[in-house]
Amino acid sequence: MIRVLVADDHAMVRAGLEQLLASTDDIEVVGSASNGREAVEQVILLHPDVVLMDLQMPVMDGVEATAAISAQKGEVAVVIVTSFSDRERIVGAIDAGAVGYLLKDATPDEILAGVRAAARGESPLHPRAARELLSARAESPSRAGIDLTVRETEVLVLVRDGLSNKQIARRLGITERTVKAHLTSCFQRIGVLDRTQAALWAERNNIG
Repeated sequence: MIRVLVADDHAMVRAGLEQLLASTDDIEVVGSASNGREAVEQVILLHPDVVLMDLQMPVMDGVEATAAISAQKGEVAVVIVTSFSDRERIVGAIDAGAVGYLLKDATPDEILAGVRAAARGESPLHPRAARELLSARAESPSRAGIDLTVRETEVLVLVRDGLSNKQIARRLGITERTVKAHLTSCFQRIGVLDRTQAALWAERNNIG
């Protein structure tokens, strides 16, 4: 089961998401929060696999909450679910540690697919968010100076070699969730959206 926490300051939105998630056989709603601070507290208490995080909330907004959750060095995948699609918010959320960015006009199937993708260690992005993020990365300085950690480099090399997350975990003696966390960090550092792009990037840049 994929354990999900829903964080949104609108009760109707929370209820709608909870009802949608509860309609599946593989997703369990373990908690909810009405602001960013509550979300951080609930993550510490409940250890969800995925957090669906609104951006604009009282007390602590979604970006601050995402950064606080990421700073815990856990293995929680934060997916932003918001009505905002401007570049500044998207880049800010991803830089804070979010693994995905979905819009509230997404279909129920897209939301469910995003939760499942995040749980697998992938980065679900709404097409508009993906375009803005790619544009921002294209305008950023050269990737030549990207500094990956030793473990991130090891994971990236094994992705390039075609190994699955389970195989990588076994090879490196770490958990599969830790592999997903390293991959998410790699994707953000090198400016790619999925493992295929990451493998190509590693090949082009002679990683390992």
